Amino acid sequence: MPNESQTSETLTNEVRLLRFLAGDMTQQELGRRVGLTRQTIAAIEQGRYSPSLEVAFRIAWVFGKRIDEVFTWTPAEGQG
Repeated sequence: MPNESQTSETLTNEVRLLRFLAGDMTQQELGRRVGLTRQTIAAIEQGRYSPSLEVAFRIAWVFGKRIDEVFTWTPAEGQG
């Protein structure tokens, strides 16, 4: 049975940094623009919640970025 470190994939993001660079946009404002609550934006930033593909595209669009400039997915070791 593989251990957790071998099976764990990661999704990271630059949402907090992009909010800062966008003139200190609040989580509330970003949530309003993409149709989410402030709490959900906070969970996305902290890596506790993975957004749907549609929401990820909406977030990227708000900042004028490509989705891969906002979100990075790293497959589990041994995949690919």
